[in-house]
Amino acid sequence: MISLKINSREHLLDVEPDMPLLWVLREEAQLRGTKFGCGIGMCGACTVHVDGQAVRSCSYPVSAAAGKSIETIESLGTIDAPHAVQKAWIEHQVPQCGYCQSGMQMAAVALLNDNPQPNDQDIDKAMTNLCRCGTYDRIREAIKSAAREIS
Repeated sequence: MISLKINSREHLLDVEPDMPLLWVLREEAQLRGTKFGCGIGMCGACTVHVDGQAVRSCSYPVSAAAGKSIETIESLGTIDAPHAVQKAWIEHQVPQCGYCQSGMQMAAVALLNDNPQPNDQDIDKAMTNLCRCGTYDRIREAIKSAAREIS
């Protein structure tokens, strides 16, 4: 049994310690907002926060998350009270297909938590998630817009 704190809720789960956190979130905790992309931690569709740091959950063993605070896209905001990043994503029409966007938004929030006023170089360095639709210019502008709202 592994005890996890996911989105401020305690979960006691009977899973193998080497099971990727992604599958624990999606299949055991029934939180389907975090997406599977590549399975090797390269694309970032599976990005979540563990103790405030952006991690690729497809290659992060659940045993490494035990005792830590895990936040998924489901904790970011609501329809009535969206997070500043979510508002900016809508304002700048970032998503096209939308598949990578939960991981992209989680990476953007982690960036803004670490660097509340990033410049283009900071954003390019931190945002290593892949977007098959190529909306990188809109992503950069949305992050700047969210930074202005947060500060």
